Amino acid sequence: MGEMLKFPGEATRLGYRRVRKACRQVDDPNQLDLFLPSLSPITEFAPTLSTFEQALVRDEQGDSRAAELYMKAIEKRECVADAYCNLGILESKSGNVAKAFDHFTCCLKYDPRHLEAHYNLANLYFELNDFRLAQLHYEMAAEVEPTFANAFFNLGLVQSINQELGPAIATLTRYQELASPEDARNADELLQNLRRAMAGKADSRGQG
Repeated sequence: MGEMLKFPGEATRLGYRRVRKACRQVDDPNQLDLFLPSLSPITEFAPTLSTFEQALVRDEQGDSRAAELYMKAIEKRECVADAYCNLGILESKSGNVAKAFDHFTCCLKYDPRHLEAHYNLANLYFELNDFRLAQLHYEMAAEVEPTFANAFFNLGLVQSINQELGPAIATLTRYQELASPEDARNADELLQNLRRAMAGKADSRGQG
């Protein structure tokens, strides 16, 4: 009989990812997609910051007013998909699963290939032990952005849970190719366990 697959303590799902870039505004073709600068905890917003950008600053500071600003951005038709995505993260962290699903799916209605929405929705399904749909959305995130390492790690973890040993090994190997050397070590023990499980299955077939 093949060896039961063991999950090391460090092989836990990588967390949510908010949209950290200011989207390009339709009415301002010269606006650049730049990361926002770090601001002090007490922020006087510059007039050039959009409502979405103000929400993002509040969000990264853990300010509860971020949700209100994201909603205002949506009302102003400003970075709508990104605002819904980040709202989904806030709701999921607050335990409001239904609202989180609603925000992530609203995001995908505006942008069906929204990277963070697929990835975060997969995380939400993972938390609910719906590994089939989690795998689907991790796969879509990896398709949208083939260099997004976190999607490959979580996809490999789900494949491992689903006993898809060969695909899991390939996916986690790809994660290690994309991740920094330090982060790549997150997958070492899980890969070792997967390879042992594969070898155990091969031995049991040979003895059958």
